[in-house]
Amino acid sequence: MTEPKKSGSGKMWGGRFSEGTAASVEAFSASIQYDSRLYKYDIAGSKAHADMLADHGILTRDELTAIKDGLTAIEQEIDQGTFVFRRELEDIHMNIEKSLVERIGPAGAKLHSGRSRNDQVALDFKMYLRDQCDILMALLHDIRKAFVVLARKYLGHIMPGYTHMQRAQPVQIAHHMLAYYEMFGRDLGRMADCRKRLNLSPLGCAAMAGTGLPIDREQVAKALGFDGVTANSMDTSGDRDYAIEFTSTCTMIQLHLSRLSEELVLWSGQEFHFVDISDKFCTGSSIMPQKKNPDIPELIRGKSGRVVGSLMTLITLMKGLPLTYNRDLQEDKEPVFDAVDTVSASLAIMAELLENLTFNTERMAEATRTGCMTATDLADYLVLKNVPFREAHAIVGGAVAYCLKKGCELPDLTLAELAGFSPVIGKDVYEVLSVEGSVNSRISTGGTGGVRVAEAVVAAEKNLGLSQ
Repeated sequence: MTEPKKSGSGKMWGGRFSEGTAASVEAFSASIQYDSRLYKYDIAGSKAHADMLADHGILTRDELTAIKDGLTAIEQEIDQGTFVFRRELEDIHMNIEKSLVERIGPAGAKLHSGRSRNDQVALDFKMYLRDQCDILMALLHDIRKAFVVLARKYLGHIMPGYTHMQRAQPVQIAHHMLAYYEMFGRDLGRMADCRKRLNLSPLGCAAMAGTGLPIDREQVAKALGFDGVTANSMDTSGDRDYAIEFTSTCTMIQLHLSRLSEELVLWSGQEFHFVDISDKFCTGSSIMPQKKNPDIPELIRGKSGRVVGSLMTLITLMKGLPLTYNRDLQEDKEPVFDAVDTVSASLAIMAELLENLTFNTERMAEATRTGCMTATDLADYLVLKNVPFREAHAIVGGAVAYCLKKGCELPDLTLAELAGFSPVIGKDVYEVLSVEGSVNSRISTGGTGGVRVAEAVVAAEKNLGLSQ
């Protein structure tokens, strides 16, 4: 009987190949340089898989012990930085498996029964993203807390609200801070939804059609903390919706951080001088000694391009792929890893910056007293006097034009001057023309009125567990 011809590739998958892989191909196709960060998930998944294989008679108990002990030793070496990763083994999965076989012999070669690298990498990736969801949700909680603390500290203080970057209406500083509290709250909800959808185990779908071996996917899923298993092996093999959804959520977070950063950059400049960013979060100029630059908000604003780019990479990667697995999917991890690193670092340092942020309340209040910012309040006053809103709008527009020509503000006009624009205007008009009166009149749900904002601060504190 002729002995079977040995593989010339030297690969664990190389049984049908007669030649070794070109060095250029190994360099081009290796992913170990970045997917090594998945090692803990790969080992945890392999241990759970091994337990299941032993329970179903595919491994003996002695083989199970040898496998788990070997995996534990490998994990310890990676933790300690003594494990040698080999590029020719392509990825983290093959590096761990090859090392295991070299340590314990044939038992290690049985570990891959009933699974493929296709479902194995999806398992590792999902477990990694699940942890990142938890980390990012904790960071989102921290930054929302920072906004609520600022809202409580500056409750009752007034600033200009803007539309089109023009002064529009006076609002409370606390109201402005709570706007970001709500914004990042939506991000938190999206991240929680993302975590829920990705938390289905892909392991056991094998390459793309399932396996004929007597495995128990549900057992492994439960052991690894999944809510269940995926329903279709073909969909599972080529699915990266969870990575796109996760990175999309990261993009929204970074977008919101970028908008906040833009305001901090503007507000910290001398033209506004609304806030003082602590020296700890600024740098100076190498040539201009007087400069104090808001580098951290600028960097966060700039890094938004990286995260948007990561999302575009994933979408472009997936748009033309047929079912099921294609090697293109190896390119899914680097953009996700970069998005994780960028967003988590940005959230953490922005929360720290906010904890050290000071508002120039006098300057902000002063800025509300120019630009006829209570014009809308005068229009509302006329509406309550039974003047149709469009007519009231025109009347107030005329009054504003008069103020601009005279070089004064609406509250500076005499009663006679105001009554000249509409006979329904009485002396009670000055109550609504004041900045404080304007702010406190905004009593609709979600408005900037004093009572409403105070209620919103209390509700936010309760939601975050900050109530006394």
